[in-house]
Amino acid sequence: MTDRVKIHNPKLVEKAEQHIEEGEVYNHMSVFFKTFGDETRLKIISLLSATELCVNDIAYVLGMKQSAISHQIRLLKNARLVKQRKSGKNVFYSLDDEHVKEIYNIGRLGREKLIMINTIFFV
Repeated sequence: MTDRVKIHNPKLVEKAEQHIEEGEVYNHMSVFFKTFGDETRLKIISLLSATELCVNDIAYVLGMKQSAISHQIRLLKNARLVKQRKSGKNVFYSLDDEHVKEIYNIGRLGREKLIMINTIFFV
């Protein structure tokens, strides 16, 4: 039997408990956000927010090997952040939908605000 802690405010606890999701929701969200936690994947998302590209073009822009880009693209596809379109022998990648770009831009805005705060208070 687990020791229970004493609840300070039952109404607030009840309200908070209503926000806990059932099932695999948190696992899926964790995978989704972990995918954003890599510099190379963020650079790929940045490139694909501008236009669709093939692996070779992404590798050229980032100065990386095609195999390394293919690995990162696979992870992005598995997280449903990137989709592919085949054209003959070529495969072009783009962001899966607008929400990926929105989340990326929110991250960029947060970074810009941190830089602004650091400039104001620490310079």
